[in-house]
Amino acid sequence: MTRVIDGGITAPSGFRAAGVACGIKRSPAAGQPPALDLALVAAGGPVPTAAVFTTNRAVAAPVVVSREHLDRSGGRAAAVVINSGCANACTGAAGHTVARQMAEATATALGCEVDRVLVASTGVIGVALDIQKIRTGVAAAARVLRADGQADATRAIMTTDPFPKAYAVLVDTPGGRFTVGGMAKGSGMIEPRMATMIGVLTTDARVEPDVLARALRSVCDETFNAITVDGECSTNDCVFAMASGESGVAFTRDDAPALIDGLREVAGHLAREIVRGGEGATKLVTITVTGAASTADARLAARTVANSPLVKTAIHGGDPNWGRLVAAAGRSGADFSLDRASVAIGNVPLFVAGVPHDERAEAAARVLADREIVITIDLGAGGSSTATMWTCDLSAEYVRINGAYRT
Repeated sequence: MTRVIDGGITAPSGFRAAGVACGIKRSPAAGQPPALDLALVAAGGPVPTAAVFTTNRAVAAPVVVSREHLDRSGGRAAAVVINSGCANACTGAAGHTVARQMAEATATALGCEVDRVLVASTGVIGVALDIQKIRTGVAAAARVLRADGQADATRAIMTTDPFPKAYAVLVDTPGGRFTVGGMAKGSGMIEPRMATMIGVLTTDARVEPDVLARALRSVCDETFNAITVDGECSTNDCVFAMASGESGVAFTRDDAPALIDGLREVAGHLAREIVRGGEGATKLVTITVTGAASTADARLAARTVANSPLVKTAIHGGDPNWGRLVAAAGRSGADFSLDRASVAIGNVPLFVAGVPHDERAEAAARVLADREIVITIDLGAGGSSTATMWTCDLSAEYVRINGAYRT
């Protein structure tokens, strides 16, 4: 059984966090405080840690360095340091040097080995990251690390996000109680193919690195890897999970229901909040595909529908154009039977076993006026497999934000 609690990333015992301003982000308007742009999450020492990284081959320097450190440490880390405002991506050998120096500065500040530090960056691609600003920020963050520092850390990783994203749950099991917390950022350039945006999960459960790694991959497939804002997989996507073990509740299998449920609830909430806060988004849309011949087919069809610009613009305009949903599912590459396929917007069936019901369009339009919408598509393939994706509408505001992202 899980219960939502306060505390976000530092709700589990054994973790401290901080968020500081070190001048990477643009200066705010006159009279406004400097923007937070560096976050630090630290355990009491090296703890079991797992990660999932972007599959984009244009991979950013921080991802390369964090992979190397996890490999060398055998899946144990003492800290994650994240800057916003600059992605340190596509910056050549100099960018890799800066990412390593970012880890070195953090290791020095915390008194740990350098390969026990993981690094992440988010922001504009192709811009050099100022290591002097990073060093200043890391030193400042290390001085103010605290068990209630999650709010500043969560804000410090934001870029175009309209609001911070944090969540935590308390999990009761027959063997005791443990906690899972997390924070995430992401608003545009979102379609994880694993991973996603940037996210950090923490738990005070006792779990070895290999078990945590398998559990994280499984959970990410159902959460962070089931969202899309614009179909764009970033160069910097990553999700980290750290386990302090301080609750004493031990898990030796990655399929343990309590461990999976706790991680899934936190990751799922953060993933949906990313979509809810998508650039220019006004609606959170759940796409559920049923009647698929396989899970792979269900996921393929759901992703195709969720990424369709025609579907997303129709939803933004409140147009119950079920034909766009059918067409997207039909072109997805999944096994599909038009004569047996069905589509519903909310509880309004608009296309049933190959037969349209346009007389229900007005009722469906009322559903589309809501801020949260559920769309169900039966592929008619006769299978029992299902999948869910979360997406948002596509608005003129998205174009405005991304038309001037660098300028």
